[in-house]
Amino acid sequence: MKIIISPAKKLDTSIIVQNSKMNTSFLDESTKLIQVLKGKSISELRDLMGLSDNLAQLNWQRFQDWDIENRNTYKALELFNGAVYEGIDAKNFNKSNKDFAQNNLRILSGLYGILKPNDLILPYRLEMGTKLKTIKGNNLYRFWQDKLHQNIGDELNNEVLINLASNEYSKVLKLNKIKSEVITPVFKDYKNGKLKVISFFAKKARGEMVNFIIKNKITSFEELKLFKNNGYAFSDENNGNILFIR
Repeated sequence: MKIIISPAKKLDTSIIVQNSKMNTSFLDESTKLIQVLKGKSISELRDLMGLSDNLAQLNWQRFQDWDIENRNTYKALELFNGAVYEGIDAKNFNKSNKDFAQNNLRILSGLYGILKPNDLILPYRLEMGTKLKTIKGNNLYRFWQDKLHQNIGDELNNEVLINLASNEYSKVLKLNKIKSEVITPVFKDYKNGKLKVISFFAKKARGEMVNFIIKNKITSFEELKLFKNNGYAFSDENNGNILFIR
C-alpha cells in the first residue's frame, strides 16, 4: 500500500538537519525550476503565486538562497506543518512507525515532485497549480508531464494507492491511468441538515487517517474502513471513493 498526501503552506523550520545535502528523487528537475524562479522579481512572485508582500519577499529570498550544496536541510515530513500534518502527528512516531512511513508515505510537491518522509529539502512555497512558465509549458503539470505518474506506478507494483491528496496535487499523477487500485477517502460533516466537505476538518481527518494507517500498519481496503477518529465512521463506497461521515 502506498499513500499520497499534499504538502502544506505552513512550515516548521525549527528542526534542522545540519551538515547534510538535499536528497530527493527529482533534484535535477527541482534545480531547473529554481533557475526559472530565481529570475522572478518579488512583485512577479507576488502576482504569480497570489502572495502578500511579506510572503513574496520571504519566498523570493528562499529561491535566491536555494543551493544544491546547502548543508542545513530539513526532513520533508518534519518541515510541513498544516492541518494534515497536525493529524499525522509524526513527532510521536516510534522507529517502527517511521520505517513504515518511509516505505509507504509519499508527499507530492510542486518543486520536488514526489518526496519520501526522510527526504532532505529546503523551505519553499510552490503550489502544484501555479502557472509557472517553463520550456515545457505554461504550468507545473506540463513541467512534470508523466514523470510523477511513472514513478508512483513503478513503486506501486500492483499495491493499492490511498489518495489522501487534494485534487490540485493528485491531478499530476493522472490517477485514471494508474493500473493499480486507487482508493480516495472522502470526509463529510452534517451542516444545516446536509452532508458537506468542510475543508479544515477534512484536511485534519486525512492526516489522522495517515496516522491510523501507519500506526496500525494497514495493508488492505477492508482494514481502512475501520478508521474511526473524532466521530468519523465509514458510510459508503462508490467507484474507488470511500465515504466517512460524522
